[in-house]
Amino acid sequence: MPSTALDPTGHRAAWNSVMTGYLPGLADLEQVITTAAERRTGPPARILDLGGGPGLFAERLATRWPAARITVADLDPVLLALARAALPTTVTTVETDLTDPSWPATTGTGYHLVTAVMTVHYLNPAAIRSLYAEIRRILAPGGLLVVADVMPDDGLPALMTALEAPPGQAWSHWWSQLASAPEFAPLMDRRTEIFRSRPPAEFTPALSWHAAAARAAGFPEAGALWRHGRHAALAAC
Repeated sequence: MPSTALDPTGHRAAWNSVMTGYLPGLADLEQVITTAAERRTGPPARILDLGGGPGLFAERLATRWPAARITVADLDPVLLALARAALPTTVTTVETDLTDPSWPATTGTGYHLVTAVMTVHYLNPAAIRSLYAEIRRILAPGGLLVVADVMPDDGLPALMTALEAPPGQAWSHWWSQLASAPEFAPLMDRRTEIFRSRPPAEFTPALSWHAAAARAAGFPEAGALWRHGRHAALAAC
């Protein structure tokens, strides 16, 4: 069903609420990312958001940098349909399987900023290492990679990590709302087929693991950009 038949407003607003619960400090993270990108190269001309879902972060980036050409890459047809129905023409969406090493063929190269927010925990260690190597190849000179996900620090107090239990009920409710909407039925069926044999890896190593993997992929610099409890952001350039 064409994305023009979808009304994305309420679903995208609800997704934003769910993601804010999953990733405490989301607004601060986004501010840190944009500030880091501007300090490095000025307003980025080309941006790639991997696992960008319904495109809320991309939309905010487009508002901050109207001249930027932004690409949202995701494998989920439901989330991509919501993105296509709402995003401005400066944002392109592509269906991309990050476990396939040829994925850059769908996105192109020459990006000044590549982001992956709550995306890499779906991948196993080998796939993450391959992903970082491919990102290194598609970055423009001076470009920046930011990966934000669950990256626990063994030194965190147990209470802090306990307070960040993922709101699974809100997540389930959001998907059940879509499943009950007839206009989403074909997309939900396709999503079921895609993910039937793709259980999430739920691989969540420490930030130091990600930094080492990024350096092994050819990034001269890799380290912490942001932290909020169990969640952290890696910057590599």
